Amino acid sequence: MTKKDLIKDLRRLLEGKVKNIVDLRVREFIEMNSKNLDVLFKELCFCILTANFNAEKSIRIQREIDDGFLTYSEERLSRELRRLGHRYPNVRARYIVEARSHLEDLSKVLASNDARSIREWLVKNIKGLGYKEASHFLRNIGFLDVAIIDYHIVDVLVKYNVIDRPKRLNRAKYLEIENMLRDIALEVGLKLGELDLYLWYMETGKVLK
Repeated sequence: MTKKDLIKDLRRLLEGKVKNIVDLRVREFIEMNSKNLDVLFKELCFCILTANFNAEKSIRIQREIDDGFLTYSEERLSRELRRLGHRYPNVRARYIVEARSHLEDLSKVLASNDARSIREWLVKNIKGLGYKEASHFLRNIGFLDVAIIDYHIVDVLVKYNVIDRPKRLNRAKYLEIENMLRDIALEVGLKLGELDLYLWYMETGKVLK
């Protein structure tokens, strides 16, 4: 298979029922952008949880803990994460509690509306966030011009011979693949954040956040 086949398959999805699901999810992301800082921080915590862990389980944990991300001590948060089955309860609890100290700065940075510079700030300042997790957070709060490059997305791109499987996903490689995805998104008339949902669906059969 080739990039042309990928474009063809994406266009087929754009004509089907999946489009309605994706459009609904994207509207939810855009609406998140107007939420208060506490809501945005809880979404940030969700993205910290997803690193090297299951997205669906992270969604369930986020719902269970909810405002606890804002108020629990590190010890209590660790206990709750362990009880709810997170793979790394201690370190994720520490990252989340440490992230609270950046709330005021986060609010100022988000106000810039420059997704790429916000992502650089997140990666530099919030422990537990790499480029994938920072992009995930930004997409989930309405910034649709960054790509979430996880192993599902890599698998799709490898399958269609768009890329060779990278040995590691450092900053340079991440941005290189993101630029390839940006070209594909442009060709099919999507934003990067929308494209991610279609690619994820192609690989998993699901549209999550």
